[in-house]
Amino acid sequence: MQRFLSIATLAVMGGLGFLFLKGGGLDQVIVAPRASQPQSAIENFSAPKPSNLQSPSPSSTGNGGVAQVSAGAAKGPTIRIASFNIQVFGNKKASKPYVMNTLAEIVRKFDVVAVQEIRSKNQYLIPKFVQLINQDGRKYDHVIGPRLGDTTVKEQYAYLFDTERIDIDHQSVYTVGDPDRLLHRAPLVATFRTRGVDPDNAFTFTLVNTHTDPDDVPEELAALAEVYRVVRRSSRGEDDIILLGDLNTDDRRLGRLGQLPSITPLIAGIWTNTRQSSQYDNLLIHQPSTSEYTGRSGVFDVIRWFNLTQEQALEVSDHFPVWAEFSVYERDQAGRIASHRRNASR
Repeated sequence: MQRFLSIATLAVMGGLGFLFLKGGGLDQVIVAPRASQPQSAIENFSAPKPSNLQSPSPSSTGNGGVAQVSAGAAKGPTIRIASFNIQVFGNKKASKPYVMNTLAEIVRKFDVVAVQEIRSKNQYLIPKFVQLINQDGRKYDHVIGPRLGDTTVKEQYAYLFDTERIDIDHQSVYTVGDPDRLLHRAPLVATFRTRGVDPDNAFTFTLVNTHTDPDDVPEELAALAEVYRVVRRSSRGEDDIILLGDLNTDDRRLGRLGQLPSITPLIAGIWTNTRQSSQYDNLLIHQPSTSEYTGRSGVFDVIRWFNLTQEQALEVSDHFPVWAEFSVYERDQAGRIASHRRNASR
């Protein structure tokens, strides 16, 4: 237990050694805890602007594999959050235009995409990828974490997001401190807010992007349970914490992470790898808090959507993206963070 407390202590203190990333993902500096935190994450968002709130329409293989859902949008304006392990995403993959164009088209189906397994040492890989995504007039941006790993093979996490529908709080972006090296790749955390609606009623949420090591899954899931609790406690009032990524396990074998009270995997009973043989990827929410979840989630079937062979799809990745849909409005505890801002201004 003492080993897990080291994660908790570091995170709650603000994280000496946490990584603060500015927009665009190019500036990386280590910072000490700030003397005074803003009272709400909303204060750091840029002003909203009108946007097309019609939800994208990726294909779906079901609501977490439990119930079939249509590819159309749910009632009311929504966003879709995805997780995608772009297997060994590096220069070799970037040299294949048809692969990169497919990846760009996949990202455009979602409003926020948490990406794992970026392997390139080339700092321009992700900025150039975002330029490709935006070639059709979109306005995506990104933040990217440091190169992490206990071996010579290092990986990075990134968030890609549509700036016409989503804002990011730049001061909220950090890599979780892990002094005892309980995780091969400590998660990348960031807080977002939907655009195009009244800021006081907009859905705000914190994402925890993770990729467990396949050789240490039970141990890392136990560590992630502590990470989830710490992020939730230290999130400055944000109640919607979504852990997502490549967990290298299915929804029935989440260990201590799955035993957290009311924690709910949104992908259940369905394969997430391209070979359709295993479930690795998921999104997890605290069900009572995140009532913004519409009940719609699934796996984006790259083979069916793009009419590819399995071999062609494997050139894109050995994982399919997983996704879940959320209302653009805060529900139940509406404006939990935003209300703090209103109270502070009185």
